[in-house]
Amino acid sequence: MAIGLLVTAALVVTSLFVGEYDVLGAEDGAQMFGITRIPRTVALVLSGAAMAMCGLVMQMITQNRFVEPTTTGTTEWAGLGLLAVMILAPDSPLVVKMIAAVVSAFIGTMIFFAFLQRVTLRSSIIVPIVGIMLGGVVGAVSTFFALQTNMLQSLGIWFAGSFTGIIQGQWEPLLVVVIVVVAVFIAADRFTAAGLGEEFATNIGLNYHMVVLLGTGLIAIATGIVTVVVGNLPFLGLIVPNIVSMFRGDDLRSNLPWVALVGICTVTVCDLIGRTIISPFEVPVSLLLSVVGAIVFIALIVRRR
Repeated sequence: MAIGLLVTAALVVTSLFVGEYDVLGAEDGAQMFGITRIPRTVALVLSGAAMAMCGLVMQMITQNRFVEPTTTGTTEWAGLGLLAVMILAPDSPLVVKMIAAVVSAFIGTMIFFAFLQRVTLRSSIIVPIVGIMLGGVVGAVSTFFALQTNMLQSLGIWFAGSFTGIIQGQWEPLLVVVIVVVAVFIAADRFTAAGLGEEFATNIGLNYHMVVLLGTGLIAIATGIVTVVVGNLPFLGLIVPNIVSMFRGDDLRSNLPWVALVGICTVTVCDLIGRTIISPFEVPVSLLLSVVGAIVFIALIVRRR
């Protein structure tokens, strides 16, 4: 754990000083450091930890290693809620947009869970495929209405999955995900029991459906807020929990700190690469995560065979 903390701290410090603007040598470097670098780095930490942990919780609830907000349509549902507010009430404050995204993400995730309970799938690999298909349908609906209302460009900006625009005054809503992270730590044992099945959870006196609702709510809150503030961070919740479980097993409570740290490191490394690979321009984090996530997803499928 000490090594993990040191590596994470080193990456966080590096993030504070890497960029096209020279915050050390410029006359207004200190001001720019506070306006851009600190908010961006804090956003990396909060988003990385929250989305990685949400992926782990979702995998425990569904008993499937291939699911996370990107492969269940949760992110697309959050985008649909955001688009609805942008169309119906374009002047709404950021809080209203976040609430709409969270509610929509919650509804979409519950629809996915309800589908899993009613339909018996022979292979665990089919589950994320169904989720991706559902997300594709929701994404198509969002694109249709965005085209009809000339909001397609705005929708694309929201879903860019980039930390470039994170500055002072825009990252603060991400503080809400701290509550999600703390709640996941507190309810870790309940999620573990629920992951063993409804019958087992009921036999030990646990309200299985309430635990599922709690987990879904936490996932929706984190996904909705991160989607509105940062954008889409694809496959992060798939990559990190599976990597951690390969080395540490499936103990949820003991894995949570590692999942948070690896999530932070993954997002930060991708962001650093995106800042420097074609400097002075930037590559969105979502693009790099998509490439890494696709490789990990395929590797997991091959490994299960």
